[in-house]
Amino acid sequence: MMTMKPKKMTMRHSEGVEVDKEKLKALYALVARGEGEQLEFKRKATHPEKIVREMIAFANSKGGTVLIGVSDDGSIPGVKFPDEELFVVQRAITRLSRPHINYEKEIISLSTGRYVISLKVLFGKRKPYFLRLSRWRRGCFIRIDDKSIKASKEVQQILYLQAKQHDVQFTYGEYEQKLFRHLDKFNYVTVAEFSALCDIGYHHASNILVQLVLANVLKIEPHEKGDQYAICRGSLLTI
Repeated sequence: MMTMKPKKMTMRHSEGVEVDKEKLKALYALVARGEGEQLEFKRKATHPEKIVREMIAFANSKGGTVLIGVSDDGSIPGVKFPDEELFVVQRAITRLSRPHINYEKEIISLSTGRYVISLKVLFGKRKPYFLRLSRWRRGCFIRIDDKSIKASKEVQQILYLQAKQHDVQFTYGEYEQKLFRHLDKFNYVTVAEFSALCDIGYHHASNILVQLVLANVLKIEPHEKGDQYAICRGSLLTI
């Protein structure tokens, strides 16, 4: 008589997660804050590339947390199979992000028998971080309020040079004088406006503004429709 060998059972990570009242309390308090500069909700990991984009934006900014299993309206339905959702996201992170994002993962058990996945992205030290869009294209994203927007060439350069933490010097010459007279009157300037104001090339204007930001003379306010620059009132720029 033939005997069948019993199949080896592998316990899912989530099967060992018990309901922790303190963690649940902390989760509800976090969700109650709503989406913002350092918090993003995702109902499911149906589109993992979008989750990676949010994580890259956090890494390029001040860090933040992505909660999978939470709806945009703040309700917490959770996910049924957190291990599968987490696997899909981690595979996408490995495939789509450069350089490696430093993050902490946690599966939180709800009293309903479902789960929330927390992905806490730490402050990035190897900025800028990029998302692979295709074989030949990549995008850099930053977090502004509750949105992740594509970073301009200038923002990418500032992130890179800030991470190097080197001293910056600039010359207060004719172009800078025109720039500050303009800012005294209009408060803000774009690269294109500065280029036209001084009748210099766009690249030259861009380099001057970037150097002034790095020297903490100007601050940059990124926007999807174009960055704006203003006089920095004695505060250190942090994107």
